[in-house]
Amino acid sequence: MYNPVDVLKPNLYKSIFPYSEIPKVVFNNIQLPMELPENIWITDTTFRDGQQSMSFMTVKQIVKIYDYLHELDNGSGVICQSEFFLYSDKDRKAVEKCRERGYEFPQITSWIRADKRDFKLVKDMKIKETGILMSCSDYHIFNKLNKTRAEAMKMYLDIAYSALENGIVPRCHFEDITRADFYGFVVPLAKNLMEMSKDSKINVKIRACDTLGVGVSHVGVELPRSVSAIIHGLKYYAKVPSEAIEWHGHNDYYAAVTNSTTSWLYGGSSVNTTLFGIGERVGNTPLEAMVIEYAQIKGNVKSMNLKVINEIEKYFEKELNYDIPPKTP
Repeated sequence: MYNPVDVLKPNLYKSIFPYSEIPKVVFNNIQLPMELPENIWITDTTFRDGQQSMSFMTVKQIVKIYDYLHELDNGSGVICQSEFFLYSDKDRKAVEKCRERGYEFPQITSWIRADKRDFKLVKDMKIKETGILMSCSDYHIFNKLNKTRAEAMKMYLDIAYSALENGIVPRCHFEDITRADFYGFVVPLAKNLMEMSKDSKINVKIRACDTLGVGVSHVGVELPRSVSAIIHGLKYYAKVPSEAIEWHGHNDYYAAVTNSTTSWLYGGSSVNTTLFGIGERVGNTPLEAMVIEYAQIKGNVKSMNLKVINEIEKYFEKELNYDIPPKTP
């Protein structure tokens, strides 16, 4: 129903991302209202994005860390989901072993590329929700996928439709959203997905991915880098409900935690994290940091058991040979 603004040449925002210099922060001084949702959650991608930065974990290690996540959540439902790869036999075995635990939280979800062949893995594993890669910036659409915006949108909507046909919740990963044409591509894609959600009566989710960690949390910043404008825009221009909005940030510019908190404050219900911020390049938003942010914003930790964080730290250092800097908060 909603077409992207198709362009002959990619919009690479060269005035903001000149490549010969540090990216620029451009201000427009527009003040957007804060709108903290009643319910906010933390999701985990330690076993997906996190593993991409270190030696891959064994099935036994994955199950143990999944146990720890369950103990940390402690029935609160705050740490509501954990995301898994499905590509190797080891990945699928780890999912099966974690599923045998029978935990309500964190719920097991998966991740696939925007490829219908990948979707068979989700169906075979009987996963209820899957992430689907949907690159949004012209950097990715033109230079990585070699497609036009219209071709990319059609491919993304086709795979989302396949998920809905099978009763699976599609969590649409809007990759590289902080370098994307928000009104020319992001909003039309999100509006189409919300129409599909309405028709199917299945809650389609959108994960806003700050793939290079260039999001900015300051008030009055222009798109595409403004975290508050992205979240506000998804809610008010694309009519995406708060509970369907999730932020996924990286820490390239030391801003993963503040950007994630900002996404909560301006209307997104979920923040995607990894334990100790592991992840490609400089890493993701640390899960334990967002537990503290949750406590400060909400004034409580519900029933979460924060003492488990120390046990997880020891496990990472001893079993995964992962060095956590001594001055880490």
